[in-house]
Amino acid sequence: MEDEMWTNSINQANKMALLAWAKETGINLVQINGQRRYGGPPPGWVGDPPPAGTEVFIGKLPQDMYENTLIPLFQSVGKLYEFRLMMTFSGLNRGFAYAKYSNRRGAKEAIVAFNNFEVRKGCAIMVCKSTEKCELSMDGLATSVSRRELEAVLRQVTEGVLSVTLYASPCQKRAQLAVLKYSSHRAAAMAKKTLMEGNMRLGGVEMSVDWLNSDLKQKLQSCEEKPSSRKVQGGKCLGVPKHSPLSPVLHNVLDRLNTLCRRQHLGTPLFLTKCVQANPNGWQRFWCRVVIPGCPMPFSGFTWVRQDGPGRSGHEEAKVVLALQVLCMLAPCLSSTNSALSRYTRKPVFFCGRRREWWDLDPSCILQALEP
Repeated sequence: MEDEMWTNSINQANKMALLAWAKETGINLVQINGQRRYGGPPPGWVGDPPPAGTEVFIGKLPQDMYENTLIPLFQSVGKLYEFRLMMTFSGLNRGFAYAKYSNRRGAKEAIVAFNNFEVRKGCAIMVCKSTEKCELSMDGLATSVSRRELEAVLRQVTEGVLSVTLYASPCQKRAQLAVLKYSSHRAAAMAKKTLMEGNMRLGGVEMSVDWLNSDLKQKLQSCEEKPSSRKVQGGKCLGVPKHSPLSPVLHNVLDRLNTLCRRQHLGTPLFLTKCVQANPNGWQRFWCRVVIPGCPMPFSGFTWVRQDGPGRSGHEEAKVVLALQVLCMLAPCLSSTNSALSRYTRKPVFFCGRRREWWDLDPSCILQALEP
């Protein structure tokens, strides 16, 4: 509650002006995952989206400036198809935005008119052509992950996936690199944010997600797509962080879930974890989700964890809680584990049945639940 009051108090006058402007003009702004969007398409739009080359990048924005100032300004040189302002959790903007016009002429006019334009005395903004990248690279995939399996998982956690191509990783031994192509720059940017903030793991292996750069793309294009049955041989890559190995108990939980999914032909589980609260005493609260290709709905919820030593990540601890929870829901034979867990939960937990959410599981139950 205190955090919410603090957030609402920041830049209050400009926020009220934005609300009044939106009400007066009837413009609808939608905020999703750190960006606030107008249009895409705008009201009354008929036909396909504008072609490539119609979007501009806007940088060096004052962080207390909003759409009530920016949209009329950029609309003065051409019809806007979409306007996206990147936002922080406090309600300030992140200093940059994207404006997509109905045609390339509008984008060119915006660059000419507003690059180095002072939107406020002493505040000159930067406007240039947007690169409109639509491809991501995902490195560190296990060799057992198939293209179809990865694509099915990505379609559940991101939108606009057009294609997935697998290659032997040029940076990691016995690993794969995937090139993910999305329908638009916005879809790719949203997917990158989701996958990076979610600390994405497939089959218990951590992966790195980034924009596909031109050098890597050219290098991959000279190679054939990796057949799913062929053994991958990758080269060495400097600077790849090494993570401390999980304890046998934690491996037991993750291995059991992977084995169960494999035996039931459900596919490899994909883990997403995000820290939403950290207390001074070392406890962290995580939002967690696991997507299993063979299950129609993902499993998600919140849990408290405490980092167990300098070599252990809070994401690892949260992932184990999540894996154990999914095991309890998927495997009726784990009734003894269910009983053990129920004695330690901070709030009621739903193990069986159709409900797939849980709330604030105390991680101290994990080791005791797995004891023989």
